[in-house]
Amino acid sequence: MSISLAAVYIVFGFAGLIWSADRFVLGASTTARNLGVSPLIIGLTIVAFGTSAPEIFTSATASLQGSPNIAIGNALGSNIANLGIVLAITVLIKPIDIPISLLRKELPALLLVSVICFVIFADLTLNYFDGLLLLLIAVVFIWRVISNLGSSDKKEDRIIDPAEVTDEFISADMSTPKAIALLVFGLVLLIISANILVQGARSVALSLGVSELIIGLTVMAVGTSLPELATSLTSAFKGHYDLVLGNIIGSNIMNMLLVLPVPAFLAPFVVEKEVLTRDYATMMIITLGTTYFLYMRSRKNQQIGRPAGVVLLGIYIAYTASLIISQ
Repeated sequence: MSISLAAVYIVFGFAGLIWSADRFVLGASTTARNLGVSPLIIGLTIVAFGTSAPEIFTSATASLQGSPNIAIGNALGSNIANLGIVLAITVLIKPIDIPISLLRKELPALLLVSVICFVIFADLTLNYFDGLLLLLIAVVFIWRVISNLGSSDKKEDRIIDPAEVTDEFISADMSTPKAIALLVFGLVLLIISANILVQGARSVALSLGVSELIIGLTVMAVGTSLPELATSLTSAFKGHYDLVLGNIIGSNIMNMLLVLPVPAFLAPFVVEKEVLTRDYATMMIITLGTTYFLYMRSRKNQQIGRPAGVVLLGIYIAYTASLIISQ
């Protein structure tokens, strides 16, 4: 496959992933609503899964096609891109308030999950046991979020109430058969789009002599982070600051808990040393940098804004430059 054709595959693959994930969420959410499931549960499960669907299906396809490095690069690279591009660009354009509950619950959870991932990567392998451990933690995390939201009556004690944000993901007049058909259509298109994207990415890597890990960390990661960027910018301009940080932090947690288990189950493999010393290290640096800015600005009752955006974007640019130089 020529590079030009591979580029077309990548563009159409990304477009298909983003559009089909939206169709999948709309169909699944409307089906659940029609069957009597509460908006709260829809937001915490279907919508949350939908925002990570591009990463999950891309990783699954890459693993099944014998390219687990693309899968792991996509997961770690998406986390780096979510903070170094999505959050950075958002706060550069519009500084945002910092929800207190983020500092008490979600941010510590992100740090804890990041440390657990370090322990998992320390032996430079990703296997069934690692995947099972991450999925069990995901179940515990989702259960705690549901419990906290259910027991909290104060708006400032929660980062986001999914009941307030699921309207756009539910069709008011769609019948259950149509919703199910849309759900199935979105799911099938997700699989097809992920397949097209992975084929294009692998062809580019082969043609340019770039490792599949690098492709996963850059092109794939940025592309699958586009839904988070669109959601964050829209939420920031609407004043839904809790949604901005909740979307980004939650997405990073889910990438580690739901995306990494995919190659662990489908294609257990030996992890390259650079994944730990370069990629995971960068993810931790930018995560700790974000944590520092959030805590420091919150202590002064100030927003996180352009200085933080410059630093986070700078880290991402430096990291990407190091990847290019290393080739």
